[in-house]
Formats: sequence, structure tokens, C-alpha cells
Amino acid sequence: MLNRRHLRIKALQNIYAWQMTDKRDLASSKKNLMNSIDNVYEMYIRMLALLSEITEYTAIDAIERANKHFPTPEDLNPNQKLLHNKFIVLLQKNPEFQAAVNKYQVNWNAEPDFLKTVYNKLKATPEYAAYLADPNDSLEESKEIIKFIFRKIILKSQNIIQTFEDKFINWSVDKEVMQGMVAKTLKNFVNEDPFKNKLTPISADWDEDSKFVQDLFLYTLKHNNEYQEMIAERTKNWESERIALMDTILMKMAICELMNFPSIPVKVTINEYLDLSKDYSTPKSNSFINGILDKILGDLKRTNSITKIGRGLIEE
Repeated sequence: MLNRRHLRIKALQNIYAWQMTDKRDLASSKKNLMNSIDNVYEMYIRMLALLSEITEYTAIDAIERANKHFPTPEDLNPNQKLLHNKFIVLLQKNPEFQAAVNKYQVNWNAEPDFLKTVYNKLKATPEYAAYLADPNDSLEESKEIIKFIFRKIILKSQNIIQTFEDKFINWSVDKEVMQGMVAKTLKNFVNEDPFKNKLTPISADWDEDSKFVQDLFLYTLKHNNEYQEMIAERTKNWESERIALMDTILMKMAICELMNFPSIPVKVTINEYLDLSKDYSTPKSNSFINGILDKILGDLKRTNSITKIGRGLIEE
């Protein structure tokens, strides 16, 4: 699921894109923001569908083996345990999953050679042989082979990674979220009634989180000039071109959060943006941003420009 850190990253990416273009339409930019978040969920659904199609390929493989010129007894009567994998059967019957597959128009069957390559890699593993030989057919046991396929076959396949990278521009950033969502789905599918299992939601509280990320994005852009002046006032000894654009955006977002989100503690806001600077800006950005934000925070406190709801939320 997306947490607040991931949502801040999404806002950061789209504010950066806004700064880098001359066509600045707020409505379109907000739509792009929400689409970038929806892409994470689509990535998750496509991965679940890929797992499903790999198990379905068992039937195609059985037909190919039976049609060989000189089929062996094993070819004529192959072990199709994976085709009836209990977790996948529950997933395929899940109405949420069915609706999502239709929404995103997922169809891995359009690439049979792709599926065949993945399936053949799976067939060559001792883990798959052990799975077929094990008479245990419980739901938990069915999840274990799916975990193996996901972690050791799919995520290790360069062809699969390239396919996802080509479709999702933020794959490198979003893949960990997707992996967590797949893992949570495997954990949460515990009921043998397909209508009682739930897919992993995009966030723990999407109504609240959706408002948070949209407000953070919109308020930062609407008050862009105001926040720029606040930063300029505290960086008079710095030439503007020496300040990295990413540093400026991170500071503007932090100021926005300090001034417009009364339920988020000051310390949480400062720490979050300092942490993001480690991943998205220069090696020296962390200390630079920390020093500037500390001065701006002092200014905001003196002018009573920060309002927080609850005890202790204003103190660092």
C-alpha cells in the first residue's frame, strides 16, 4: 500500500514535472498526479494477472506435450496441480480482481511466447518438482509456490522487468510498493469463499490520503511564489543557480505542510523531507535543507503562522 512517504514522492515527482514544463495547467497536472498513483494499482493488478496466467499455461503446456510426435506416458498424463492452485482459483473468482482486470484491460494471453518462457523456467526448478510431488493441496501450500514464482522467477526475469519498465515510467520507484501489495494479498487470502477475500487497497484510508496528496500538490503550486520568497529571504548569501531545483521543491513542500496540515506534527514534516532529500537530491542537500527549514520554521513560529491541532504537534 502507499503510505504518506510514497504520496509525498508522488507529489514531488509531479511538482518537479510542473517546474520543468512551460504548459502549466493545474487541472491537467492534478490529473497526472492521480494517474501516477493509479498506475501503482494497475501495476499490482497486472502482476497478479501474470501469476494467474502462468498457472493457466499449465493447460497449454499439457496440450503441446500430448501433441508431440512421440509423447511419453508422462506427456499424455502430465501433473496439472498448478492449474488448480487454490490461491489462484480464489483470485480468479474474486469480483474485485475481475473488475480491475477489465478496467485495465489486462491480457497476458496476447503474449504466449512470453508466458511459455516464464513457465519453462519454472518447470526447470527443483522447487516446482517438489511442489508437484507433494500430495498436500492446502491453501497455505498453494501460496508457497506462488510466492516462489513471484520472487524467484518473475522478479528475477529481465524480460518481465523490461516489460513493466516499458509500461510504467516509475517502475523503479513503485516496484517495492507493488511487491508489498502482492505479498499482503497472499497473506490476506485466507477464506475459501472468493467473495470474502479482499485485494490490497491502494492505501489504508484512501479518502483521507487522496485529500492529503492533492492538497499538498495544489497548495504547494498555488503558493509557489510566496514560498519562494520565504526561501529567498533565508538564502540571500546563495546564488540562486547554486540551489538545486529539487532542494527548492522539497523546501516548498515542507513549508506547505507546516502551514496547511494541522494534524501533522512539525517534527514529522521536517524529518520526512530531510529523508526524501537523501534519495532525491545531492549529498549536501540534507544539511542545507535542514538549516534553511530551521530558520523558516523559526520565522513561522514568531508570526504565529503555524496552527496545529493537538498537544505537542508544533514542537520539534
